[in-house]
Amino acid sequence: MNRELTRLILAQICLHACMTGTRMAAPLLALREGYSPAAVGVLLALFALASVFLALPAGRFADRHGLRRPVSYSVLAAVTGAGAAAAFPVFPVLCMSALLTGGATGAAVISLQRHVGRAASGALQLRRVFSWLSIGPAVSNFLGPFTAGLLIDHAGAAPGSLSGYRAAFFLLAVLPLASWFLVRRTRELPPVIAANGGTPPKAWDLLREPTFRRLMLVNWFLSSCWDVHTFVVPVLGFERGISASVIGSILGAFAVAAAVIRMLMPVVAAHLREWRVLASAMLITAVLFAVYPFTRSALAMGVCSVLLGFALGMVQPMVMSMLHQITPEARHGEALGLRLMAINASSVLMPMLFGSAGALIGIASVFWITGAVVGAGSRAAWLLKDSLTPHGGH
Repeated sequence: MNRELTRLILAQICLHACMTGTRMAAPLLALREGYSPAAVGVLLALFALASVFLALPAGRFADRHGLRRPVSYSVLAAVTGAGAAAAFPVFPVLCMSALLTGGATGAAVISLQRHVGRAASGALQLRRVFSWLSIGPAVSNFLGPFTAGLLIDHAGAAPGSLSGYRAAFFLLAVLPLASWFLVRRTRELPPVIAANGGTPPKAWDLLREPTFRRLMLVNWFLSSCWDVHTFVVPVLGFERGISASVIGSILGAFAVAAAVIRMLMPVVAAHLREWRVLASAMLITAVLFAVYPFTRSALAMGVCSVLLGFALGMVQPMVMSMLHQITPEARHGEALGLRLMAINASSVLMPMLFGSAGALIGIASVFWITGAVVGAGSRAAWLLKDSLTPHGGH
């Protein structure tokens, strides 16, 4: 891992931590002020909703302008969002903060991923750099909420006081500034001009390519599994009589396992093949989802959670590597935007679908049905093995 990639990973951590910290602090403040769980649910949805609409324009903007300009706009939006929450900690402003920090993080991630993918040479290096880059969100998912929680409890006159929340939002607003200082020295790559006969291509044209469609379908299957686990485990744990702190530890074990496997992947990248990792992850996930509802103890659930974290943690670097290999270089940003839009749309809609399905057929059945669908869908990952036709120098 070279020095420039290290700076970009740190920049991603600082900007992403602003969003994750705000995503933890804003709902807590809303509950403190007496807002209902339904209102808090809407607030949380806004973090993902912004990227649903901004991802595709952000991808096109990154294709035209590279890295530094999109990141600078993202930093400005994130600072404005968290700073506004510090200055005016009321619910409408918290909703605006959710939109700004969520959208800023999505747009910046697209630019960073596009730049890192273009700078890599060959499939092996793509697997390595995206394995390193994927560690960033794992770190920021801990750093943002942990730092915000400390300030909420200890920076005010009393734990949970309004001044503590203001201090947390202020620090979160400062973090993205570090991202800009880390990115501004990065050398821009030369622009790519696509020969299209004067007609601007439509992003949806990418979905006409069978390989791209399969990869997006596989990515959606596996990201939905992540959402299923996050949503169903607390409900399943509650039914088993497991305490909230232990349920949190089970989910934490999943996140740690995902981070650990991503740290190991650059070391063994030469022995990995994208389609094989994706197909294996889908089959392993299907088996674990079949077993999960039969676990009765916290220890057994924790073991399943760790194994699932290993399986799903491998997915993102492989998807990103393959996406850069099958997409024309001039359209990497658009492809990344489509991917992020699909994932965030799933994160908005799927919890509502899981909740309705759980109430209708039982929460264990959500695991079984999802596992069966993912297992059947592993054929799409297997079919990717013959479709790695390089584009744009990869």
